[in-house]
Amino acid sequence: MRLAYAAALLVTAGPALAAQYEIDPHHTYVAFEIGHFGTSTNRAQFEKTSGSIDFDRAAKKGKVDVRVDTTSVHSGSAEFDTHLQGTDLFNTARYPEMRFVSDRFEFNGDRVAKVHGQLTLLGKTGPLVLSATQFNCYQSPILKSEVCGGDFEGSIDRTQWGMDYLVTMGMPKQVRLVVQIEAAKR
Repeated sequence: MRLAYAAALLVTAGPALAAQYEIDPHHTYVAFEIGHFGTSTNRAQFEKTSGSIDFDRAAKKGKVDVRVDTTSVHSGSAEFDTHLQGTDLFNTARYPEMRFVSDRFEFNGDRVAKVHGQLTLLGKTGPLVLSATQFNCYQSPILKSEVCGGDFEGSIDRTQWGMDYLVTMGMPKQVRLVVQIEAAKR
């Protein structure tokens, strides 16, 4: 698999190869928020992520491949986590991974403003745009490498992926996604 990935990079890289970054699982979290019958907001995050980013700041291009372990969902309540993992919602026994893949970055000057991609959830793939609320690159004194990352937000209609639980009872379709991501240059 790594050989195929490397070959694909060589074929598509062209004259200038974008810098490659590996997602830092200690600084990358995918969280979600959904209203709870108009009273409060349910929140949870996935604690295990992996993936890579190709980033070419000069050409204002990039690629992202983020994998999220759906079994790592954490809401602060073991009982609610079990429900989230069940067949009504994330069905983690059948779909232990959620994935976001993008090959289109939108810039505002030199800063990443949006990332346009495809989200695969519950075996279905659909569009997702993540907007950057902040983005920066810095030289990490600990990793001795350049690190790029930021905070991103987006929204999905969960029914597009077949997650219809309690919609007919008044639970909202819209889910807010909040993504905190950092990746270190390889």
